[in-house]
Amino acid sequence: MRAEKLITRWNSQSLTKQFLLIGGIVAATAMVLVGGFVSSLIEDAVTRNSAATTALYVDSVIAPLLPDMQTTQVLDDAATRALDETLGQGALGDRLLSFRLWRADGTVLYSNEENTVGQRFKLSEELRTAFTGKMVAQFKPFDATDGSDRMADKPLLEIYNPVLQPWSGQVVAVSEFHEIANDFQHSLSQARFHSWLAVAAFTISFFVVLLAIVLRGSRTIESQRRSLRQRIDELSALLSQNETLRGRLQRASQRATALNESHLRRIGADLHDGPAQLVAFASLRLDSNALISPTTSTAAREREIAAIKASLDEAMDEIRTISGGLILPQIEAASLSEILERSVQVHKQRTGSIVELSISAPPDRLSPSARICIYRFVQEALNNAYRHGGGIGQRVVQTMEGDRIRIEVADSGPGFDPDEVQPTSLGLAGLRERIESLGGTFEISSSTPGTIVRMSLNIEEIGPV
Repeated sequence: MRAEKLITRWNSQSLTKQFLLIGGIVAATAMVLVGGFVSSLIEDAVTRNSAATTALYVDSVIAPLLPDMQTTQVLDDAATRALDETLGQGALGDRLLSFRLWRADGTVLYSNEENTVGQRFKLSEELRTAFTGKMVAQFKPFDATDGSDRMADKPLLEIYNPVLQPWSGQVVAVSEFHEIANDFQHSLSQARFHSWLAVAAFTISFFVVLLAIVLRGSRTIESQRRSLRQRIDELSALLSQNETLRGRLQRASQRATALNESHLRRIGADLHDGPAQLVAFASLRLDSNALISPTTSTAAREREIAAIKASLDEAMDEIRTISGGLILPQIEAASLSEILERSVQVHKQRTGSIVELSISAPPDRLSPSARICIYRFVQEALNNAYRHGGGIGQRVVQTMEGDRIRIEVADSGPGFDPDEVQPTSLGLAGLRERIESLGGTFEISSSTPGTIVRMSLNIEEIGPV
């Protein structure tokens, strides 16, 4: 949870702040790594160059003093005194604190520390490298050799230089000397400082250029984000308007449904007041004396029959001119339970089939459009179940899911494929349109055996009662 908060807080920061933090860390790390690498290269290069210069100088001084090392295994007194005088005087004597001449077997042929002359030691890694013909140089800011305090707290440049036989180029000895490197240390410090300064200047310059690019991009993104937020607000306003229009359309559809039922009621009244009266008049004329009495003349009887036929023809003509359909029972004041029971009872009386009814926590109030929709749904679904499923296992189930009414009409008939139902099927199409016009849902699922037709309505969205 804490990680998610940190991620959310990080994502809420601007691109510039993110780059300053991450980019600064990366740039500082890169500067340290590159600076250390470059400083190391410079130190190695300066150390080798300085050591090579010193080694060449020392070699040019002591080489003439050495005997033929291929034929002589030890230094005589004359060579030793010459080395003492040469290495202990002048500029070379001031710079060299320690000097040793090594034989390949680890014997010290000469040293300015007389107690080590003639002793044999195990060759160090540097000495073994020097005997292969390679010069080895190491810079030590503060060092001491063999526990001596002579070289303590002094920067030293250790050099292991191979001594070559002039005419054969063979390594016959190795000279080890420690040079006081105060000037070298100062030069090296300056080189390090300049290298670090150059790396830092380049890194900072590069970082500043990138920061300028990121800052510009961040401003562009923020501008686009503000524009996008403005567009979202506009779209939200349009969506709200669409929702308002959808509500108006839904209410208009509800009113249309109610008007449709009023129209059906008016049609029923027309049938009662028109064709029904004419048929009743014809029925009464059938019992008149003009037809019953044997004394009635043929002409009078024919006139009576003609009048009855005219009344029936007029009733038939009026019936043909009126749209079929039955008027709904009086359900405006009925509850949902009464509506379901009435629709099921009417179906039982008309078909003589059995229908199971299950009602669960029906709402107390419903709008007229919802009552009409539910009645028509159950009526049409039961008719289809009886017509196509033989009326086997018919059942009506009402449930509530939150604010939604769910009603299922099912049977245990042979079932059918809903995809094969023609779009022109007025029954199912009319149910779907009626339910969806109120913002509800209509579903059909069929298998072998059985078919289930479902509808659901949100009582909060249907409108006032």
